[in-house]
Amino acid sequence: MAITAAMVKKLRDKTGAGMLDCKKALINVDGNFEAAFDELRKSGIAKAEKKAGRSTKEGKVFVSVKDGEAAVIEVLCETDFVSKNEKFNAFANDIVKRVVEYDVDGDVSEKAQELEKDNVIGMISNIGENMQLRRAAKWTTTGKVGTYLHMGGRIGVMVEVGGEIADDILADLCMHIAAFNPQYIAAEDIPSEIIAKEKEIAAAQLAGKPDNIIEKILEGKINKWYKEVCVIKQPWLKDDKSCFAEVSPKSEIKRFIRWQVGEEL
Repeated sequence: MAITAAMVKKLRDKTGAGMLDCKKALINVDGNFEAAFDELRKSGIAKAEKKAGRSTKEGKVFVSVKDGEAAVIEVLCETDFVSKNEKFNAFANDIVKRVVEYDVDGDVSEKAQELEKDNVIGMISNIGENMQLRRAAKWTTTGKVGTYLHMGGRIGVMVEVGGEIADDILADLCMHIAAFNPQYIAAEDIPSEIIAKEKEIAAAQLAGKPDNIIEKILEGKINKWYKEVCVIKQPWLKDDKSCFAEVSPKSEIKRFIRWQVGEEL
């Protein structure tokens, strides 16, 4: 059976494999499209398995917001060169657009990894580097959502805010989170065991002082620590004499995500 350019293009469009690989697969099965597709999948899986042990320390964070739905994903690859590749970026942007359509809220890493498994394998075969969809989150929101990608996507931020907040303040909040890496929204959100541990460390530094003095100093140290780890208390990005709680008093941060490529989970 004669293998036409249209047949090769159709197979390439479906698999993402190279033109020569598509043509070879079609020739091997005498033009049977489904058989050629299966052959390319098997070939892609084999190639992906060979690359699976290779380190993926580069990559990007991608975000998508649509009609009150928001999603963020982290996709890793081996080299900075590939992370800047148009195919890689188009591929990851397609994934995050699919994730934003999920009908669940929260961490959807396992769901996304399972649904995108074949696509990732195909992309590994196409690009020639190991890749992984490391994590994904999807929100169904009731407030305003802001997103920000820093350093070309090396750091990604997504935040949901309720109440009243100006668009420029929301944009600044995203940049603030990217820059200052808060761990919590407010002191009330910090687990009691974390606070207890911090107090224990601070108290150990004050050994030998009178109890009444220790209590006052300890209170000051913990309040200072709150200003380091709580986004509403941190010195504000554009005015370190203020904080978010003062800059936007009629708003409430509901939740936020700050992901940095390759960070420990």
